[in-house]
Amino acid sequence: MAENDQGLAHWADINAAKIIREKGEKDVYTCASGITPSGTVHIGNFREIISVDLVARALKKMGKKVRFIYSWDDYDVFRKVPKNMPQQEMLERHLRWPITLVPDPWGRDESYARHHEVDVEQELHRVGIEPEYLYQTRRYRGSVYARQIRTALSRRAEIRAILDAHRTEPLPAGWFPVSVFCGACSKDTTTVLSWDGDYSLEYRCDSCGRSETVDLLGTSLVKLPWRVDWPMRWAYEGVDFEPAGKDHHSEGGSFDTAREVVRRVFEHEPPVSFQYDFISIKGRGGKISSSSGDVIDLKDVLEVYTPEVTRYLFAGTRPNTEFSISFDLDVIKIYEDYDKTERIYFGAEACDEKKREKEKRIYELSQTAGVPELMPCQAPFRHLCNLLQINSGDVEKTLDALPGLRPEQRDRLRARAECAWRWITGFAPEDFRFSLRGAGEEPAAVSDAARAAIRELCALIDTGFASLDEKTLGEAVYAACAGAGIEPRAFFPEIYRALIGKDKGPRLAAFILSAGRERIVEILKGY
Repeated sequence: MAENDQGLAHWADINAAKIIREKGEKDVYTCASGITPSGTVHIGNFREIISVDLVARALKKMGKKVRFIYSWDDYDVFRKVPKNMPQQEMLERHLRWPITLVPDPWGRDESYARHHEVDVEQELHRVGIEPEYLYQTRRYRGSVYARQIRTALSRRAEIRAILDAHRTEPLPAGWFPVSVFCGACSKDTTTVLSWDGDYSLEYRCDSCGRSETVDLLGTSLVKLPWRVDWPMRWAYEGVDFEPAGKDHHSEGGSFDTAREVVRRVFEHEPPVSFQYDFISIKGRGGKISSSSGDVIDLKDVLEVYTPEVTRYLFAGTRPNTEFSISFDLDVIKIYEDYDKTERIYFGAEACDEKKREKEKRIYELSQTAGVPELMPCQAPFRHLCNLLQINSGDVEKTLDALPGLRPEQRDRLRARAECAWRWITGFAPEDFRFSLRGAGEEPAAVSDAARAAIRELCALIDTGFASLDEKTLGEAVYAACAGAGIEPRAFFPEIYRALIGKDKGPRLAAFILSAGRERIVEILKGY
């Protein structure tokens, strides 16, 4: 950490300060991200997007104007059909085409590429990320980069030397730093035959045999390959910051070659960068892969985590740290951790000053659109899950049961409740799930001693419910056990079977109080 980064509470602020230090004072700082929409844009890809968003927010907090660009590399070639895509045979027929010309197998959008773009753009909006989208199809097909392609062709020997320095086998002598899509069959299975030193390029298609000469100033067929395209766009857009995964940042990887190409060929300094690590899904190791189709995307995560908690997962973790997205019982702890950070921010929980500043900054960066003026109503996730199951998933009835919930707080808490119910029904372990037995159901088989204790409890709940709290009700449970001559450890499985048909469940006193006098008495009076 540089000396003038001391006192900065968050890694996004530290990187923002580094950008200003290395790039100097500028009217606008350009932060960039992007991906090829060749399949589902998974949650690992999202790590780059939100990392840029967090740094861009840090720059803005420092009073800087920021341009956040997100490039859809939708003019890249379609190399492999992911396993989770429909219409596999149709997609196979379009291999080696530009992704933007591959039909949408769902029939919703104008292309396969656009389908994936729309999916991501809708979800990014939900988590408060609003970049300027750049569609590379439009740029390449509009010959926007014609001059840059000519520059690459004129410096091809230099580019080849840079790339060869990091290859085990050198590129062929006739290599050109361009890809050409055939004007007849749309495939990139072409060979460049000649270049006139200006804007005229001749190619032959190795698939259909077509040969033609194209003008770079007017053609929609020619593009730069990835290791040349990336640094070219750094120069064209004046990119000041762009992170990359550790595969790109590995020695001799695409970031190393791009840094040399942008300096020596396009005469521009490379952006400030850092490497981010991979993300796995809890219970399944390894790097997530779009091409395999075995992925979790942002929409999947937002099924279980609210937008703020989703942002918190990333804002609270350093980018170079590998971590897992959990869908198991860890979900409860993650919500608890977020709530603790929220309490620290609003001064409702004490901690030392250093931790307070760190947690406050994480909370700020976790919000989709500014920090609430007042501390939101906190309903612990576990408690919310119990209430939802008591109310058979009725979100509005569950919210009505929360004391002190103000109308202006309802929407935010509704979003959490909806996530909780989706987690219960789709991901929670079976032993976490329950439902109250119906009043008309046959009572569960219990011992005579348990029946006596249940009757005593039922009478107390029926006549004195209003005066009970967790402590007094807990004491009453133990007193009923003593009076009936049954050990509490033997009684608890029996009363849970009576209430929910399982041997265990939520903490009994809190559970009974949450379910309410009427429903509990209706069940227990059958004993």
